[in-house]
Amino acid sequence: MAATAPDVRPPDTCLLRPGNTNCGGCGMSTGLTMLGRALQQAGDSCTLVIPACCGIVTAGAYPTTSYGVPTIATTFASAAATASGVASIRDLNGEPGQVICWAGDGGTYDIGLATLSAAAERNENLIYICYDNEIYGNTGGQRSSATPAGARTATTPFGKAEGKKDIMSIMTAHRIPYAATLSIAHPEDVAQKIKTALSMQGFRFLLMHSPCPTGWKSEPEVSIELVRIAVASGLFPVYEVYDGASYRVNVTPDGTDPAEYFERQRRFRDGEIDLDVTRKVCAERMRRLEWMAEQFPFAGD
Repeated sequence: MAATAPDVRPPDTCLLRPGNTNCGGCGMSTGLTMLGRALQQAGDSCTLVIPACCGIVTAGAYPTTSYGVPTIATTFASAAATASGVASIRDLNGEPGQVICWAGDGGTYDIGLATLSAAAERNENLIYICYDNEIYGNTGGQRSSATPAGARTATTPFGKAEGKKDIMSIMTAHRIPYAATLSIAHPEDVAQKIKTALSMQGFRFLLMHSPCPTGWKSEPEVSIELVRIAVASGLFPVYEVYDGASYRVNVTPDGTDPAEYFERQRRFRDGEIDLDVTRKVCAERMRRLEWMAEQFPFAGD
C-alpha cells in the first residue's frame, strides 16, 4: 500500500489575519500589522504571549484564530513570566525566532507590573510591547494607571483625578538594553524601532500609543489623527533609550495645541482640563528629554 503524503502546508506569514474581531479604528490592529510587516522584512518569526486584554480577544473563538503565529494566552499578571519561560526554552534549544509579549496598559502598568519588572531586571531575552490605549478595554472600560487625568471611564464617571503613570521612566530605570515609544501615526519610526529591537538581545520594551474609539469616545476615522496630535503637541513624546542611559528624541513637537486632542474625545468634558498646565507640562517634559539626548547621546549618533 502506497504511503500517503503528509499534509504539509506553507507557513502562514501573516501575523494578523483579515476578518479579526477588533473594533473599527482600533490602534492595536494597525500596530499588529506593522509588527507583522517588520518581522517579514527582517525574515524573522515569533511566538506571541498575550494576557487577558483586548489582544487575546482578537484571536477569536477556538478552534479558529486571527493570529498567524503561535500564540499563548495568559493571565493579566503572568504575561512577562510566561514569556520569560518560553524565551528561556527557545534559547536552550537553540530555536530561531522572537518571543514577543503583546499586552495592553492594564496588563503592563498595573496587574502585570511585578512580573514585567522581574523579567526586565533579569534581562530576559524577549520583546515586550505595550499597546497603550489608556483604559481596560476588554473588561468594561475601567481606568488604569495609564488613563490620563480628567478622562471619564466606567470607574471614574466624573473624570480621573490622578495623572498618567510614567512607565518609560520605570522601565529605563531597569537599565534594559532598549526602550522606546512608538506612535502609529509615524509608521517609518515604528518600523525602524521594531527593526532595532529585533536586532538586539536581552529585554526590549516598546510603548505604543494606541487609540481606542470605544474607550476614548471618539470617531474611528480620526484614530490616526488623534495620536498624531498627541505627538505633535508633546502629550506623547516619541523617543528611545539605550541601556537606560543614552537618549534620542525621534520626533520634535511642531507646536500643535494639545486642546485639539481633548476636543475630539468625549471622554474629556469642556473646561475640566487645565490647558495652561497641560501646555506647560508638555513643554517641560520635552525640554527634559531634549536635554537628556544632548547630555547623554546614543553612541551611534
